[in-house]
Amino acid sequence: MVSIADSPQSVILEASELRGTMGKPNLCIAHSGGVTAILNTTAAATIRRARESQQFGTIYAAEFGLNGLVSGRLFDTTPLTDTQLTQLSHTPSSAFGSCRFKLPDYTADPKPYQQIMQTCADFNIQYLVYQGGNDSQDTTLKLSAAQSHFSHPLAVIGLPKTIDNDLEGTDFCPGYPSAAKYIATSIQEAALDTWAMSKNSTQVFILEVMGRHTGWLALAAGIARSHPEQAPHSILIPERSFCKKTWLDYVKRCVSQYGFCVVVASEGITDQQGNALVAQSRTDAFGHKQLGGVGAYLADLVSTQAGLKAHWALPDYLQRSAGHLRSAADVACAQQLGEAAIDALLNGQHSVMLALSRTQSTPVSWQTTTIDLNQCANLEKTCPLDYLEAETNLLSDAAKSYLTPLLTGEASPEFMHGTPAYFNRSDLRLALHPNTTEQIV
Repeated sequence: MVSIADSPQSVILEASELRGTMGKPNLCIAHSGGVTAILNTTAAATIRRARESQQFGTIYAAEFGLNGLVSGRLFDTTPLTDTQLTQLSHTPSSAFGSCRFKLPDYTADPKPYQQIMQTCADFNIQYLVYQGGNDSQDTTLKLSAAQSHFSHPLAVIGLPKTIDNDLEGTDFCPGYPSAAKYIATSIQEAALDTWAMSKNSTQVFILEVMGRHTGWLALAAGIARSHPEQAPHSILIPERSFCKKTWLDYVKRCVSQYGFCVVVASEGITDQQGNALVAQSRTDAFGHKQLGGVGAYLADLVSTQAGLKAHWALPDYLQRSAGHLRSAADVACAQQLGEAAIDALLNGQHSVMLALSRTQSTPVSWQTTTIDLNQCANLEKTCPLDYLEAETNLLSDAAKSYLTPLLTGEASPEFMHGTPAYFNRSDLRLALHPNTTEQIV
């Protein structure tokens, strides 16, 4: 059985002996979990750095993450030009497709591992860059741990990503700053609209944002608020239990004092017993209950029990794929991580997640570090309660010190005919399977 050696040179030599070829090893990128505005930025940076190193043969990207590795459906990135990679880096979402695929424990069901490793052996993939959140890093951990069962060498490294910003071990999760910037901007604009119409129309506006167990996105909505009259007047996060009477009294007081009230609520806010205010019976692949509906619930409370006209909105996918309003810091760190992944793999590092560590310099910058997968997989980083003042809902100085560098700067895409000129997925081609001459469709 071939084991992964400490140096990439040893890995390459052993794999060459195993396959009877002196060809270079291949690399694969895979995305997992909800997409973000910067996933493609990291992918483009990874592809570029891998090309520059000249240490890899083909650089693949798995179609729909683990699904592609299981089924052998991989995109060959070789035909992509520098111009196309630049366009890819400006494009939100995942051009290759992501997934919600929960790997079972190897002892419970080894089949998906065998399928993944068969694909890697068939395509001579010896390096895998897997980018996702806390559930996804559990996948990285399981794939790394399963290597002892296989002869084909595969060095796996994890990269952080989630707009929820709830992944332990990293200062922030790429994707979060851009989503936070979108939410903070949108709520300012919606507040202007609400106030302008408040005399004869809507007096309370509620924005429901993503955030199952943590309120990082909702928290960011308050970044521009410096005094109680400014919106958002109420920020509801899962870390702080919801009291209906207290909240309704606060909303009525805001309307009485300011003429209107703007609310930002995380989808996962809970009552005083710790139960989600709104949860559906359906669950996702990781066993999480489907959330959504808090905005409608709160608006109904305001209308029926406070007698105020309320309107609610749900940014949904808009908040995570708003490529037209990306944070410059987010983009820079996403690119930094993509490049660092290749450097780490070529330096013999694997079975870890790369993380971002904030420096104390002015302006703030971030260094790339490594973290044990056991210290981030399936763990959640919650919002510190002292980030949000309970009575006024104003952000503390500590919260603003954390958030401001993340949202600072703009990284706009190129526009054509008045809209962003995003990467065209039709430019991608699925790779031929090594054992066939027919094009995969």
